[in-house]
Order: sequence, then structure tokens, then C-alpha cells
Amino acid sequence: MTGLETTRPGLPKLIATDLDGTLVRSDDTVSAYTHATLDRVRTAGIPIVGATGRGPRLTELTRNDIRAADFLVLAGGGRVVDQSDPAGPLVLRDVRLSGKVVAEIVHDLEAEVGPLTVMVEALDTPDAPLWGDHDPAWRYPERFESRTRAEALSGDMIKAFARTPDHHVDALLEAAQRIIPPSVASVTQAGLGFIEILPPGVDKATGLAVVAEALGVDPADVLVFGDMPNDLPMFTWAGWSRVAVSNAHPVVRRAADEVTLRNDDDGVAVYLDRLLSR
Repeated sequence: MTGLETTRPGLPKLIATDLDGTLVRSDDTVSAYTHATLDRVRTAGIPIVGATGRGPRLTELTRNDIRAADFLVLAGGGRVVDQSDPAGPLVLRDVRLSGKVVAEIVHDLEAEVGPLTVMVEALDTPDAPLWGDHDPAWRYPERFESRTRAEALSGDMIKAFARTPDHHVDALLEAAQRIIPPSVASVTQAGLGFIEILPPGVDKATGLAVVAEALGVDPADVLVFGDMPNDLPMFTWAGWSRVAVSNAHPVVRRAADEVTLRNDDDGVAVYLDRLLSR
């Protein structure tokens, strides 16, 4: 179904939204209207989750973009934080991936698709850089540090990024998902032009499931918003409604129950405003 009106009765018991490309606009801002609408959601007694591919090194940026969030699902599901405890944030999940495993994955992928640019997210300190191969296509060079492949893959990491100019990111993702068993790593893409390699069993759905279990909420009562393939697991998992913004990747629009306005037109807030006003 496409439109701005949901036909579901009542209200969801938990709402989760992606950030970049979904809640956050193209100019990297979140409107006052969106913040106010999310505050209305919390006033209505519905917990809010910010579900993002951003790693814990970007926690403060994430908190600023979704100030009403009771929980954060970071790093595509690898780090889950409960922000509702008055005593301070509580980490509910923290999963890492072995550099040795990533090295084997990269070796197998390069045998299939050719040389890759590889970067890793190893640190969770505020604004920590990624390490690895310089790639002019990476949008955030101020948070990057060149390191040899051996150095970058020498320890555990939150996730890794890989790209080749010879393959569109969707084609590279298809190849990676064919080559890499789910028991070894999860692979996705979040709209940055790179595939993302995460620990096995880690995605936004499994991260969101940690939140749902902590709150005693059934997935059937969860409403989610997203725009990119890394949102698909939570679209499969959530049952109240799966809503894509109209600027979403085609595969996400096809998987959605409903489509709202694009991120630049505050599509998430418009949907929630109408939901609360019924």
C-alpha cells in the first residue's frame, strides 16, 4: 500500500526509525517539526528506537539527531544502548568481528570481483577514525586514517567496509552474499557506496529484538521506518507496519507495507503526526 494514512487500528507499542536518508534530511539536519513529533510519540507512551548503521564512535551525533530516542541500535545492530535508565546509558549488546575473519572474507571476495578498497571501524571512542585504504569516494575523510591492510585487520572490529569501482554496490553486495556464509558474517549496504561486513547474526532486526525483549514488546506491535537494504531485516522482523520513505532504495520500497514522503519532506514525522492525530 502506498500513501500517508495507515489502516492499522490503534497504535504500535514500539517505533524504530533509521536515521540517514530516512529521518535525517539531505543537508544532514533533522527538522524542529520532526523533533517535536517524536516528542509527541514519547508523550503518548510509545518508546522510540534510533536504528542506524552509524557506529558507537558517532553516538553523540546520533543522540543529537534523535533526541527523543529511548534506545539506540548502532553499528547496524552490533551495539544496543538503553538510554532510558536515569543512572545513565546501559549497553545491552556489543558484538565484534575478528580481523582474521575479515581478512579471509576480503581474500575470497577479491578472488571473485578484483581488488577492493577496505576500511574498518575498530574504535568506539568519540569521533574515532576508520582505518585502512584511502578511497576518494568515502564521504567522511576527516574521520579516516590510512593504514596498511595488515595493520587495519590486526584486531577485532565493529565492522568493515569494502568497495570496488568496477562493481555497483548492489552487484558487489550480491556477490558478497553469495560468497560469504551467514555463519561467518552478515553483509549489507547502507547507501554509502560500500558494502558493510558485520559479525554473524548482526543486523538491525537482531539489535531491535534486544530492545523488544527488554521492553516485553512483541515484534507484531513494532512500527519501523527505513530507506536502504540494511533496513530490510527489521522490515522482515517488525509486524505492525514497515514504512519506507519515498526516496528509499527500490528493494526497500517493494518490501514496505506503506510509503511516506521523502526524508527531505519529513516523511517519518508526517506519518507519525497523522497516526497520532487519528
